[in-house]
Amino acid sequence: MPKQRDVQAQRELLSNATWQVLADDGLPGLTLRAVAERAGCTTGLVMHAFPTKKALLLHARDLLYARTAVRADAAEAACTDAPSALATVLGQAVDLPHGHHEESRVWVGFLAAALADDDLAERHRAANRSFLARVHRLVAACRPEWTDERLELTTKSLVALVEGMNVLAAADPKTYPARLQQAALAEALAGITPPGRNGGGRHSG
Repeated sequence: MPKQRDVQAQRELLSNATWQVLADDGLPGLTLRAVAERAGCTTGLVMHAFPTKKALLLHARDLLYARTAVRADAAEAACTDAPSALATVLGQAVDLPHGHHEESRVWVGFLAAALADDDLAERHRAANRSFLARVHRLVAACRPEWTDERLELTTKSLVALVEGMNVLAAADPKTYPARLQQAALAEALAGITPPGRNGGGRHSG
């Protein structure tokens, strides 16, 4: 029986290979054979971990969520107050200069695929609701005096702004350059963070 560390190392190898395929070839290029080639292993080994293309797709979607969640956790931990944490977390959701262009393209691919796949759609909804919960918590920390209705509207408006720019910039980066995304986000945050506590315009990818 394989040792647990060997199984974990094998899964990490396949996860890294899966991400490389997604980043270079997009969702249409994600096949069991392509992952095997990137991992330098046999297709049989990939199929042992992911018996079907659907299993590989779901793993890839979970991998995308895990990457962004870990980075958001680290960004929050590095901030000293709620306004800077809100600005930083939202900054990572748009394609800023030090952002993650490949993740934007992959995310858009999964969003499109989710329209025709109930399992992927459920993964998308779960990830989106987790992001909404994080942003809601940070907005509430910035404005504890706001009503629940205002907090919900503000949260969903912010998420719609950053996710919308993310989608549009992925297909047309010249029309939605980083400077425009930064300005739009800064303007949206100006009405939320108390005067003198706007997070210093700090963004992290």
